Amino acid sequence: MSNFGNGKGKPMNGDDDDDEDEGNERDLEAWERAYADERSWESLQEDESGLLRPIDNQALHHAQYRRRLRSLSSASAASRIQKGLIRYLYLVIDLSRAAGEMDLRPSRMVVVAKQVEAFIREFFDQNPLSQIGLIAIKNGVAQCLTDLGGSPESHIKVLMGKLGCAGEASLQNALELVHEQLDQIPSYGHREVIILYSALSTCDPGDVMETIQKCKQSKIRCSVIGLSAELYICKYLCQETGGLYSVALDEAHLKELILEHAPPPPAIAEFAIANLIKMGFPQRAAEGVISICSCHKEAKFGGGYTCPRCKARVCELPTECRICGLTLVSSPHLARSYHHLFPVTPFDDVAPSIVPNQHRRPKNCFGCQQSLLNPGNIPGRCVTCPKCKQFFCLDCDIYIHESLHNCPGCESLRDSKSVS
Repeated sequence: MSNFGNGKGKPMNGDDDDDEDEGNERDLEAWERAYADERSWESLQEDESGLLRPIDNQALHHAQYRRRLRSLSSASAASRIQKGLIRYLYLVIDLSRAAGEMDLRPSRMVVVAKQVEAFIREFFDQNPLSQIGLIAIKNGVAQCLTDLGGSPESHIKVLMGKLGCAGEASLQNALELVHEQLDQIPSYGHREVIILYSALSTCDPGDVMETIQKCKQSKIRCSVIGLSAELYICKYLCQETGGLYSVALDEAHLKELILEHAPPPPAIAEFAIANLIKMGFPQRAAEGVISICSCHKEAKFGGGYTCPRCKARVCELPTECRICGLTLVSSPHLARSYHHLFPVTPFDDVAPSIVPNQHRRPKNCFGCQQSLLNPGNIPGRCVTCPKCKQFFCLDCDIYIHESLHNCPGCESLRDSKSVS
């Protein structure tokens, strides 16, 4: 007997099954589809000999990376862009009720906090002379979680202790607070704000358009990453202040969008004038000495640094002396900022097929010494430096351009010339 009437029966039509499966898939959240998709045959591709093999995700990732690298390189070469190396950046995190949505697993708030932590570490790795501050918006107000500072651990600790979503978001209150904090920044500093916005509306006490114009006049570059849908007010804000506006599709896309803001952006024309900046290089304080820290206004035992001008004690570098206002850095901070001015030239792709002078092609990567051959002594994908002509694997290519910022082949040639 058929029991279709009570909803327990199963229709015999195959087309209905397909429609039902598609309907169930549409009901799944984005993170559920990522885990529930069991169509493993889609992860296979056919090679030159007609055999099936898994898709090389590493090669796809590397291709995307190289496209991005070449686009940035061509843009900078076409218009000799001056970078803003000393950045003062505020991260505005939307902790309103919308941040509790579970379309990202386990919630937007948790995913954003995770990506913000990764961004803060990457930001200070690429911008050792810059400072970050955190602002949260919830219940219609903006709250400053941390002031501008150069310690990634202190920012992350405060953020993880303040997670919790409630109320509505107010874009105007966030911009007013950012404007108040960044308006006093010296002219050589690059003023920026990145807003991670989850809500579909903004609950403002006044005219947000006036606030946007204030930010524009103060040369504050505002960028927005949306987690729901595109909003006109966010797009208008970014257009007026010269920032970037984008909407994240999933967690991986959110990570990619936020990490795009880690390298220094082009400097604003009026701030692109050469300036001499007074900086101090403090000495490490002696261990076992008790002194009053000017950062935390309390006595601390050992460690820290001593300002060369006023002899005040500070805990970490880089920072600004609270007593005399001198910018305090260390020599490695300046050295690590150098690579943004003279980046490594993008390497050229070498096709894995047979190339002329194949016998001259090395079997091992010049960087890590790993084999460049696939099983069966078949040449694999690799890249070559256009200057020193050395061959590198795909992992070394990414490591050299994103972390090392020096070509080992070019450096070895330099060393050999100096010795000779």
